[in-house]
Amino acid sequence: MAIVEVVKFDGPADIFAWKYPNQELGTWTQLIVNETQEAILFKGGKALDLFGAGRHTLSTQNIPGLQTIVNLPFGGRSPFTAEVWYVNKISALDVKWGTASPLQLQDPKYQIIVSVRSFGQFGLQIEDSRKFLLKLIGTVPVFDKDAMTKHFRGLLMMNIKELISSYLVFKKISVLEINAYISEISKHIEERIGPVFLEYGIRILNFFIDSINIPDDDPATERLKEALAKKAEMDILGYTYQQERTFDTLEGAARNEGSASANVMGAGMGMGMGFGIGGVMGNQMSGLAGQLNIATPVPSKACPRCQTMISQEAQFCISCGHNYAVAAVPPQATEVQCNSCSKMFPAGAKFCLHCGDPYNACEKCGADNAQDAASCAKCGHSFGGNPCRNCGEQVDPAGKFCMNCGTSMSLKCGQCQHDVKPGQKFCLECGNKLID
Repeated sequence: MAIVEVVKFDGPADIFAWKYPNQELGTWTQLIVNETQEAILFKGGKALDLFGAGRHTLSTQNIPGLQTIVNLPFGGRSPFTAEVWYVNKISALDVKWGTASPLQLQDPKYQIIVSVRSFGQFGLQIEDSRKFLLKLIGTVPVFDKDAMTKHFRGLLMMNIKELISSYLVFKKISVLEINAYISEISKHIEERIGPVFLEYGIRILNFFIDSINIPDDDPATERLKEALAKKAEMDILGYTYQQERTFDTLEGAARNEGSASANVMGAGMGMGMGFGIGGVMGNQMSGLAGQLNIATPVPSKACPRCQTMISQEAQFCISCGHNYAVAAVPPQATEVQCNSCSKMFPAGAKFCLHCGDPYNACEKCGADNAQDAASCAKCGHSFGGNPCRNCGEQVDPAGKFCMNCGTSMSLKCGQCQHDVKPGQKFCLECGNKLID
């Protein structure tokens, strides 16, 4: 044994605890402790004294805990038996973790079972050297990062699986949206597992979740992604799943020319039979025309009164209620004379091609008239008409019946029962005052 022995530890940074191999330390032994270390002396399995950074001379006189235990038959200059443990208090920030097997979770939003994996890293630092040595080390001479990870893997994984699962369920977060909440989940886990590690004298630093993901070959997730992609496509194009199924049915009926459903009515009846329960057949048939309009463009035309573009087959204007049954321009009239400049322009134009005057067509003959004209300059037809007392449709003043609902436009005088027109104040036959 050397006269003056120097005890120090200059090992790698991933070793958290190391025991000096020689247990017989002579008086005046020099104990050197670095800035990131602490040294603890053990005697008979008990932790006696703790030394911080610096140089320390070991003797029974400057070790109070040891002086009361060691017998000194040689006047205080004899060697004494003790164990010296070095604890590395440097911060280790690269401790990695990961789930060995995927977590089976039910997506709270889409109600499907999915497999979730997670991995990340965290840092740790020995905060209480005495507690750390007494609870973890035992009789092993070296305790490194691998031993630390192996010792706490079970405890760590149990808490991480529970916390991730509970966070998704209680917060109602879909597994497809979970990456937006990684920072919150990391902080939540760090707050929960921090007190568990403190019981062993270890402080958790910067717990991170690098990723929470789903295996690429998970069939449930693949179907969910396909369904969401299809829904996004339908939202962009402007139709629903029900309409798409209607299109497929119509397309199949068109290909099968020999079947009874080769026309639109047959396709509608087929859908009605498939959705017959609960009276859905009526809804399917009523929406069939609208769905066909989405599938194929319909030719449109301009209303001669308000110029609104509507379907070519429409009988009334959707904006002003104009009646096309009596307002259609005769097929033989291909050109119209402008009421402003007297030049001819195509009957389908909205404005005169020569002077730009708007085309105000007569509902009866199609002639162009001034915007404020009360009657047609060509045929004398009166503009505006009288409202039908039944449906409100504007009826020509000369008309006797409503073209929309067939209601008679004639009224009877209460005194002589002579026919009177709507809007008359007195009967033309007997002069009786009429009541509106």
